[in-house]
Amino acid sequence: MPAPNGPTIDALLDRAAAGDSAAAGQAVSAFDERLRKVIRLRLDARVARRAGVDDVMQEVHVEALARLPEHLADRAVPLLVWLRFLAVQRCVTLARRHLAAGARDARREQALAGGDATSMALESALAASLTSPSYAAARGEARERLHAAVERLEPADREVLVLRHFEELDNRETASVLGIEPAAASKRYVRALVRLRDVLAAAGFDTDAGGI
Repeated sequence: MPAPNGPTIDALLDRAAAGDSAAAGQAVSAFDERLRKVIRLRLDARVARRAGVDDVMQEVHVEALARLPEHLADRAVPLLVWLRFLAVQRCVTLARRHLAAGARDARREQALAGGDATSMALESALAASLTSPSYAAARGEARERLHAAVERLEPADREVLVLRHFEELDNRETASVLGIEPAAASKRYVRALVRLRDVLAAAGFDTDAGGI
């Protein structure tokens, strides 16, 4: 992101709109670390063996610079959300390109692997927070219970939790990604947190100790 004493994102976009190519490049690169995190989450592991995160980031930069005038025309969504959209779409495109021939097998492998990327990201984050001695002593059994608990959540609940906690989007950004109003996004997030605590408690986890 821009340095604390440097230009704001809006200032960079204003300069880019006026034809400053250096400002355009700085704006497009401002959220690289955040986008790398998104790509690690959304990029199929089999595709990642052929196209790494840096490769995807380079493609996102090229596309973002080429399409930046579209964003500057109305700035309907925050720049981070727009760049995130490009990154996710690039991950989807790469998956189609590399896995299309074995799409049926890919879907089967995903089912056998136990859920989608949001489930796995949420499980990993929760596992890292559940560090009590009892959890460590029975890690394998506990991880199975954790997986079952996360799978009990609705996909919409898992998605909003990952957006807020794993991708670290704020409420306005989350609302923009989900295509809903900020107030609705806030309610969905609070509801998802309550459901998460309920399913974890039912699975025998101490949600207070886990910091959830």
